[in-house]
Amino acid sequence: MAHAAPTAPRRHRHLADTTHMSKSALARPLLLGLVYGVYAAFMKRQMGPVDAGNVFYGILCGAIFAACMVALARIGPRLKRELHATAYGAFAGIAFGYLYSLADHSILRAVGLALAVGAGVGLAAFYRYYTRED
Repeated sequence: MAHAAPTAPRRHRHLADTTHMSKSALARPLLLGLVYGVYAAFMKRQMGPVDAGNVFYGILCGAIFAACMVALARIGPRLKRELHATAYGAFAGIAFGYLYSLADHSILRAVGLALAVGAGVGLAAFYRYYTRED
């Protein structure tokens, strides 16, 4: 009776197919971009009347946020897990810091909290990618 010889472990990462994104993969960034844009417009308005400038500002912020999320979803799986986690951490830190700076806090406080949020998201993303790698 023949036995199968052990094979060498696979040394390469399984790369996800990023040529096509499902509708749900596009719906999440669009929904989060909508929420981000509405919140940014609300913070920029500061209890004043709603005007066309606030609406345009919210649409612009939401579109940029959603475009960055779609880009991370398409490019991220091709990166190593460390860079992938760092990209999500940097994105979260920048997005949070910008919204926090709209609330008329000092720039030092906004940068400090953005670094804390970015580091937390980056560590959580690294843990997720490290434990679920093929």
